[in-house]
Amino acid sequence: MTPTPPPTAPAHALLADLTPLLAAEAGAEAHATGTEPGDLEQAVWLRFLERLAVDGPPLDLPRWLLRTVRAESRRTRRTARREHPSAIDPADDRGRDPEHLVLSAAGRRALREAVRRLPGRCPRLIEALLSPRDLTYREIAGELGISQGSLGPERSRCLGCLRRLLTPEVAAGGARG
Repeated sequence: MTPTPPPTAPAHALLADLTPLLAAEAGAEAHATGTEPGDLEQAVWLRFLERLAVDGPPLDLPRWLLRTVRAESRRTRRTARREHPSAIDPADDRGRDPEHLVLSAAGRRALREAVRRLPGRCPRLIEALLSPRDLTYREIAGELGISQGSLGPERSRCLGCLRRLLTPEVAAGGARG
């Protein structure tokens, strides 16, 4: 495909003369489509440039502009009938983003591995706290066979161990990534 030469001076004058016609027609049609007149004008000029690149300028440019405005208006109406806005913005839906899912899974795996390396009863206690069953302190204490009153201090010690265990790993990961 060879590039189209720039319009000559008479063509520039013709386009300048047709701009008000296009603006008026787009303004009238845009109201029915629920779109902005400028968007409709832009779509028509885009079709005009595509036509120039393939077939050259239309023989009856004013008639072509009017037909194209109406065609673009119909296309816009059809699109509006078929498309419905999403309840959520995909950019805000971080939970379904594949990258986010992979990173979250990797983080959960690293946390579970670190919990298994904890000393004493800490792995069982932290697993109980992380349980999807959302156990109460009474249920956790009964499961571990310790008093409910000692659960808070034990949890604090275990989280301190976990923090010390993960600090070098987090620091090393931050320096690389």
